[in-house]
Amino acid sequence: MDRENMVKSVSRALDIVDLLSMKKNGLGVTEIANQMDINKSSVHRILATLVKYGYVEQDIDTGRYKLGYKFLEINSKLLDSIDLRTEAHPFLEQLEKETNEVIHLVVYDNGEVVYIEKLDGNETLRMHSKVGKRAPMHCTAVGKAILSHIPINEVLNILQKKGLPDHTDHTMTNLDEFLNHLVNVKEQGYALDMEENEYGIRCVAVPIFDHSSKVIAAVSISGPTLRMTDDRLQELKQRMIEVGQHISIRLGFQSL
Repeated sequence: MDRENMVKSVSRALDIVDLLSMKKNGLGVTEIANQMDINKSSVHRILATLVKYGYVEQDIDTGRYKLGYKFLEINSKLLDSIDLRTEAHPFLEQLEKETNEVIHLVVYDNGEVVYIEKLDGNETLRMHSKVGKRAPMHCTAVGKAILSHIPINEVLNILQKKGLPDHTDHTMTNLDEFLNHLVNVKEQGYALDMEENEYGIRCVAVPIFDHSSKVIAAVSISGPTLRMTDDRLQELKQRMIEVGQHISIRLGFQSL
């Protein structure tokens, strides 16, 4: 087989895989040939090769072809190899360029958030955050973004252990008020920190989901109240929602 025909065969094989991925009950050789407008003998040869390597399997009773378990094996290895920081970094860098503000990436761990990435931006801003440091969830935008997508019994366990201590005069310390606030955060798709953790600092954050639709992290933009006005927060929220979605998709998340 010459190089051109080999490339064409690979292309057709991938097209068949795409076709089968959309058919839960599988397809027969004739159906595939008709939909792809190629002869049945070519389809049969390609399918035989895909079956041999486990990428496609044939139902003994119906004779129809479906995707094989080899794809699950590959998918599992791919998901295991995905690194959150690596996948998120291009989006964080772009946010930094667009806003010149501090960008944080955090993960959820044992009832707290842990900073795993921080980009400082070009503007002057002093914050207590640094990579490796832990922070409370109830008074940070990243923490609230994550909490809003965690089962209520887990949220209550966290709050029972950690409490709702006030870090500033703006910190929410009433349980019922806070739980209602989390409902709103989930509905709107983003969380705000309005000087609830540090005086003079405002943040907007969004959750990040993995391939199983579980919330695992959050990303935020932080800046001084002078620059993070109500109008600017409104401008940034939709951009942040987009970034959260993009990073989640890179981690295998499939939005509804």
